[in-house]
Amino acid sequence: MGIVFGLTIMKVKTPKFRVRSATFETINVTSPSFHMKMYAEIGVKNPNFGPYKFHNTTVNFYYGETLFGSANIPKSKAGLKTTKKFNVTVDLIAPTSLASNSQFANEVSSGLLPLRSQSNLSGKVELMLIMKKKKSIQMNCTMNVNIKSQQLQDLNCN
Repeated sequence: MGIVFGLTIMKVKTPKFRVRSATFETINVTSPSFHMKMYAEIGVKNPNFGPYKFHNTTVNFYYGETLFGSANIPKSKAGLKTTKKFNVTVDLIAPTSLASNSQFANEVSSGLLPLRSQSNLSGKVELMLIMKKKKSIQMNCTMNVNIKSQQLQDLNCN
């Protein structure tokens, strides 16, 4: 009985950290300017039988290798077997260096803009008030922003 308990309850699994959904508000999407407001829900899913306490971090959103915007996630805790959700506002702004990028201009005019989000979240899972195990999570999500419908499409996180 003790071995089964130890192998199932005391096994620490890696939590998941990802973009869950997003909506958009178009502010300015005219060449060479691009500025859109994104309201995103970020989630930290804890599959463990103890809380996951994590440090603050920043989620960055990129177009290719170009930083488009970022959101701060505060220090917090995801309870046992729960998902801690954060609603963040991100200003997605294209730097002027992209004004001459024909691929960017084509994607904006086609109405589908590929973005990716990246972050690293570190913290500790606490089991039975006696065991603490450090766990770091990498967020790596890809998504397409449908500029015309102001919807998030093809969200994929791994």
